[in-house]
Amino acid sequence: MTRFARPTFAALALVAASLAGCPQPESDAKAPEAGATAGAVDETQQTLYALGASIAQRSLPGVKLQDSDLEAVQRGFADAALGRTLEINPREAAPAVQKLLTDRRAAAAAAEKEAAVSFLAEAAKAAGAETTKTGLVYQAVAEGTGPQPKDTDRVKVHYTGKLRDGTTFDSSVERGQPAVFALNRVVPCWTEGVQKMKVGGKAKLTCPSDLAYGDRGVPGRIPPGAPLVFDVELIEIVQASPTPAPAAPPKKAAPAAKDAPKAAPPAAKGEAPAKKD
Repeated sequence: MTRFARPTFAALALVAASLAGCPQPESDAKAPEAGATAGAVDETQQTLYALGASIAQRSLPGVKLQDSDLEAVQRGFADAALGRTLEINPREAAPAVQKLLTDRRAAAAAAEKEAAVSFLAEAAKAAGAETTKTGLVYQAVAEGTGPQPKDTDRVKVHYTGKLRDGTTFDSSVERGQPAVFALNRVVPCWTEGVQKMKVGGKAKLTCPSDLAYGDRGVPGRIPPGAPLVFDVELIEIVQASPTPAPAAPPKKAAPAAKDAPKAAPPAAKGEAPAKKD
């Protein structure tokens, strides 16, 4: 869950939860005793909370809403969810909705990039850190002794990925299973950084957003414009890129039959070739 979307998730979750408390049609059935239903009610509320959060994650990734925006969002959510007459036709408003989402995502990305400037500068001050021409901050943690991979190699690694606030968004270490992938099939930060490592080594890669997931981010996990930090251990090169075979020398045209020298008879096994007179 990203820091930009948390207020939205909570608000929509509250809307979903409030729907569960709306008046229901009367029934002749006897209501269960309060004690027997307490657990079921709590579970329902948690489920409705999850429903609200999932709707926000799918519909509003990276959108920076303000508290003042939420009343209108809640009202539209409730009217649509309860089948009431809508104040505005969503299809007619689709261009305006898309523009608002685009503008809010861009604003969120710009704010994150601005905050990333000082974050990257601090990372560059760490002992042993170097900043490459692309802006990657590379810091060797433990030098390896094996070979270095090329960008076309497949490698096996353990890693933990974090946001600048320290939140872990992905970790092969937590899953207990190393990851295997081709270096030319990952974000540029990885392609560049892992090539600087040797097998058996560990490094910290601090990546500007342009070398990671850019202004788009990863919905529900990485905010737009976010710099990322990866702690990487290069376990092995699983499959090195094949070394191209040397080009064969061009074949010379065979001499004409009448000019071709006659082949000397092979020497007998274990004997030296006959000497010329």
